[in-house]
Amino acid sequence: MGDERGAWTVFGERTVYDNRWVRVGLADVGAPNGERWDYHVVHLARIAIALIVNERDEALMLWRYRFPTGQWGYELLGGLVDDGEDAAATAAREAAEESGWRPVGEPEHLVAFQPLPGQVTAPVDVYLWRQAERLGEPTDTEEVGRVEWVPLSRVNELAQRQELLGSGTLVSLLYYLNSRR
Repeated sequence: MGDERGAWTVFGERTVYDNRWVRVGLADVGAPNGERWDYHVVHLARIAIALIVNERDEALMLWRYRFPTGQWGYELLGGLVDDGEDAAATAAREAAEESGWRPVGEPEHLVAFQPLPGQVTAPVDVYLWRQAERLGEPTDTEEVGRVEWVPLSRVNELAQRQELLGSGTLVSLLYYLNSRR
């Protein structure tokens, strides 16, 4: 591994709030400088994301509104990984439910990341498919939006305009585009 100097010590953690989507913990930690205190940590459920790219170099996305940030923008498809469910299966299921398009073929695990490791555990797994078949209308009425095939050539422009919502979308698209070079 790397140099372990600077590692924090966790003496324990107690839960102060818990439900299916989020758990807030109060961790008893020791910093490298010897100080010890309680540190809030937010634990979010694992997320699986489907990046579906077609032969025209377009990604399947959902244009939608996110009320916590008051933003309209594009998101890739995905959702919470249920207990015991394979993350790739989650990504495929969520893509079909949210868009009406089912990914075809074996997925490629593109990247895994933690978007805010300083205070939040939020594991994200991204899977890539290069084909999808149209099933019909989306069946997830909660995740309502406009389903679009968005040209990958627009990614930088959309990012600059803050129309790519969330780190899951940004990291997935930028990683994919960078890995093609």
